[in-house]
Amino acid sequence: MKVLTRDKPQTPRMIRTCSIWRALDVLGDVPTLMVLQAIWLREHRFGEIESRTRLTRALLSDRLRRLIRADVVMKGDARSGATHQEYRLTTKGADLFWVTLMLLRWEQNWCGTQKTFRVALVHKSCGAELVPVPQCGACHQPFDARTVSWAEGPGLGLMTPRYHRRRQRRDRTESSRNEMLFTDAAELLGDRWASLILRSIFTGLRRYDEILEDTAMATNILSERLAWLVEFGVLEPTPVGDASKRLEYRLSEKGVDYYPILVMLQLWGDKYYAAPEGPPILLEHKECRLALDPKVACMSCGEAVLPGDVEVHQSLR
Repeated sequence: MKVLTRDKPQTPRMIRTCSIWRALDVLGDVPTLMVLQAIWLREHRFGEIESRTRLTRALLSDRLRRLIRADVVMKGDARSGATHQEYRLTTKGADLFWVTLMLLRWEQNWCGTQKTFRVALVHKSCGAELVPVPQCGACHQPFDARTVSWAEGPGLGLMTPRYHRRRQRRDRTESSRNEMLFTDAAELLGDRWASLILRSIFTGLRRYDEILEDTAMATNILSERLAWLVEFGVLEPTPVGDASKRLEYRLSEKGVDYYPILVMLQLWGDKYYAAPEGPPILLEHKECRLALDPKVACMSCGEAVLPGDVEVHQSLR
């Protein structure tokens, strides 16, 4: 007689959770980033944001509600005294300024989409057009992925991953893409699982099986994301050893240059989502061998750039 036994339920696989991942729970979505871009470009009314983003009213309303719940955006009466209401950044939302500058920097460096408008940033402290530079606050030298090491911090935790089976990409026409400030950068940051893969690679995990273990993704999802990141020009598949069929996924120069975006996102996440024990990840600048204190500086004067010290000039091309 055959005895039937019940399969024991599998213990869910856990992955490292850090401030980047917690921040992406709020920001890791393309429509959300499009809404924040519009507000940053001084589109404050619902109709203005709708016109800029080309999002449907239902989708736009949903993303605005989420941002309000996350205390990133607030809704209030217009400053002009009119009856309509406006959407503006809270202090928490304004603290995303350095993330925004790094997204804009990366877009301008690597993405050649022709915009219908031009944005010039002027650093009021020195009067020069702002070219933002990721800088170590300790030694005042630029940093990138090659000059920063990392270690696990006291606040590093574990979580059960949740993922979407398909990448959430908005089908935009070229004209609608050109209405936004940064599109390719938002496409990349807006895919939380692609960002998780990049986090793995930035921490030295380059082989497929290592990334699979670190992210706990389904194999088909991981394969699809890796193929997209290669197509996007961020990763380069590299054979391991002579005559080996195994590959490592290494960062291209475009991928290396994306690193400051995640560092500034981690800085924001550490401020608002870090565990009571402390930061989950500790970064060290190899150039000065001190803890990395990341800042965005003005290339002209070298001073840290603050939101109130930047003028945004927008003009049609």
